[in-house]
Amino acid sequence: MKDIFKGQLVRLSAMDHEEFGRVYATWNRDSELMRLMDSGASVLHSTKAGKDFFEKMVEKNSPEHHFFSIRALEDNRLLGDINLDVVNNWLGRNAFVGISIGNREDWSKGYGTDAMKLILRFAFTEINLHRVTLTVFEYNPRAVRSYEKAGFRHEGRIRGALLRDGKRWDMFFMGILREEWIDLNP
Repeated sequence: MKDIFKGQLVRLSAMDHEEFGRVYATWNRDSELMRLMDSGASVLHSTKAGKDFFEKMVEKNSPEHHFFSIRALEDNRLLGDINLDVVNNWLGRNAFVGISIGNREDWSKGYGTDAMKLILRFAFTEINLHRVTLTVFEYNPRAVRSYEKAGFRHEGRIRGALLRDGKRWDMFFMGILREEWIDLNP
């Protein structure tokens, strides 16, 4: 049997609030990263605020919320985080996924794609979901390609959803169904 939390490049692990608060305060200083992750204005957070945020997030620990750290297999360094939020009270067995890789030096190396494949394996084999959905901004083609590699398909867009640097950008919806994931992972 496979270790469901170990991929080719990364493994998923439990979140350490102290560690994540420290690194998030550093990553948070990168306004490009923040703009790729969130449609809101970039806001700086202290180490304590980051720690408190992640503690509260994980404190709500319920069957609907799954939070993981992403760690490199090569040296166990913290790369980022990934979360799965089940919606519809399990009736529809649907979830939204969110991911971030914090350091620019770790971007475009396959870590995010590998982590996404792991969370999909968890979603479809462990918690028996039917669908996983995400949103991504038009100005983040690197993420779109990564999600496509993991098996996500384009499902729609909200045109002009976001104003950045004086230009309107679309927000894409992408999703993958359990049957599609099974076809990709026989």
